[in-house]
Amino acid sequence: MSDIEVLPSPKSGNLLEILVRSNVFKLPIVLLTLLLAYCQAAVAQVSDGNTMVRTFDLNEVRLLPGLFRHAMDMDEKYLLSLDPDRLLAPYFKAAGLQPKAPQYKGWESTQLSGAILGHFLSAASMMYASTGNVKLKNKVDYIIDGLKKCQDALGTGYIGGIPDGPAFWKKVESGDIVTRSFSLDSMWSPWYNLHKVFAGLRDAYLYTGNFEAEKVMEKFGSWAVNFSNHLTDAQFTHMLQCEYGGMNEVMADLYEITGEKGFLDLAKRFNDERLFGPLADGVDSLAGNHVNMQIPRVIGAAKEYEVDDNETMKDVAEYFWKEVTEKRIYINGEMGDYEYFGKPGDLPNQLNRESGETCNVYNMLKLTRHLMEWDPKDEYAEYYERALYNDILASQDPETGMMTYFISLEPGFFKTFSTPYNSFWCCVGTGMENHSKYGKFIYMHNNDSLYVNLFIPSVVKWSGKGLTVTQETDFPMSQTSTLHLNLKTSEVLTFEIRRPYWAGPEYEIKVNGKKVATDGKPESYESIKREWRNGDRIEVTLPMRLSVIPMANDSDKVAIMYGPIVLAGELGGYIPLPYAKENNQFFDMPDVSVPNLEIVGKPVDEWLKPVPGKPLHFRTVGVGIPHDVEMKPLYEISHQHYTVYWDITAAQ
Repeated sequence: MSDIEVLPSPKSGNLLEILVRSNVFKLPIVLLTLLLAYCQAAVAQVSDGNTMVRTFDLNEVRLLPGLFRHAMDMDEKYLLSLDPDRLLAPYFKAAGLQPKAPQYKGWESTQLSGAILGHFLSAASMMYASTGNVKLKNKVDYIIDGLKKCQDALGTGYIGGIPDGPAFWKKVESGDIVTRSFSLDSMWSPWYNLHKVFAGLRDAYLYTGNFEAEKVMEKFGSWAVNFSNHLTDAQFTHMLQCEYGGMNEVMADLYEITGEKGFLDLAKRFNDERLFGPLADGVDSLAGNHVNMQIPRVIGAAKEYEVDDNETMKDVAEYFWKEVTEKRIYINGEMGDYEYFGKPGDLPNQLNRESGETCNVYNMLKLTRHLMEWDPKDEYAEYYERALYNDILASQDPETGMMTYFISLEPGFFKTFSTPYNSFWCCVGTGMENHSKYGKFIYMHNNDSLYVNLFIPSVVKWSGKGLTVTQETDFPMSQTSTLHLNLKTSEVLTFEIRRPYWAGPEYEIKVNGKKVATDGKPESYESIKREWRNGDRIEVTLPMRLSVIPMANDSDKVAIMYGPIVLAGELGGYIPLPYAKENNQFFDMPDVSVPNLEIVGKPVDEWLKPVPGKPLHFRTVGVGIPHDVEMKPLYEISHQHYTVYWDITAAQ
């Protein structure tokens, strides 16, 4: 890559990434173990002035049995069922090679073919890191070998599953077709497609240690740089009218891995000033923009800030997050009306069968993790928790592991789930990844503090401190969580225990059975600094309560929550054909009528009562018009009609 300038190493990422980039996994295991311990000790001695926090590597966190472990297990089973040769088929075709199996149907047989392979690489790599299942790593290694064959056959560095991709990009490079917008009747979203492949290669490298993936990715990146250098700024900007995923993110990732400035330069070229300019100036210009086109761009801005210290990119990311979460979020963390941003405060007019695309939440959680690392705030954890339980978990069919495209918020409608092998929507791809990486946000750490963000049964190993923490909880079915500490030697550390906004005044923390003083401020973290010893335990009481949440700009329309859990009303009418090839296949089916609630002026505890023997199930009492209804967590709703939002009235 003689045309790309090599810079000094960029800002470091997490320890696993540092080790992978340093090729230390080629060392004998004894030396590797010693080096790992040394690096962790060095990281622990960084200046106390460093306020940044870091997620733990996925292989340092293990889920214990519970809601999220079940979702992960279902996803793992699905990933293992997919055939690498069928995923590789469009790549072999594009490279002039004979596929070993027919390619999959659904979106994989359109001009977006090949995108699902990138998602699979990311999902399988992260699932391997999260579970240690070597079968997944074997599938990843097999696919990387196949992609290398395709890259070698073409000889340009390019790889892709787009039909006639090499010829298409040649035409773009020569200027033959760059003058018209890419759209569904031409090439749909070609850069979006390639972004998924880049991301899959990156994750295969970082999470499985596959060094061939890094080589393939670097050659692919060189092709992208050389291709882009043939386009004028006007031509390149014209391409940005099309959905291009997070190309700025993966190019910044590639710069971070290699230190080669050409990748960073290309990342910056993908920064669309039509979006970034207003955001940097604190101007909300999101209305009318495609949601899942904008969030990945902003994630790229966040990544550029991390590798290049560009404060403008930081401003873009933080302002965007604030505008979206404060003005455009449904009760379950979704956003978007028919995939587009509406005007601020216009949510009452946006409750329909395509109210929120699951891909949007996938990307918002990714952006939230970046912001949380810069400045750990409860507002980031609150959004993450709400979206995780009420969108990500609710987007999976707990019986089959299949995924939704939209979680409909139209009162009286239902969820539509994908087929295993004949859908492959964009949200199937992100859905594969969603359930492979739950360990990314439960805990974080800085030099001497452990943050407990979520109350999910799990084990985290902080090797640099010789600490293992086991979190035992049945939350949200129960309202307590206990952290058991295993330490090699006594250690002075600070535990930052989240105190959620929804936790009532009975919230408390006990250490070894003794209550500790808290500052009594919800929406914060309670700090407990002391010398911890092996066998210590921290007990957290998390009192949940029912709440009625009015919709912005329409106080006569409400949602019901129990703690952080969104409750949906069961409306019956089992859906006989719950699996769809097309995401809108059943949109011509009618919805069902939804009762109004006569609750104005009535405390929620008076008219919504627990159902005996059914945790988190409640039933209205005497306020449903024309009938009362049972409510349960949205994530438990699968194949029946439901509603999340209710029209309320005063008693007649």
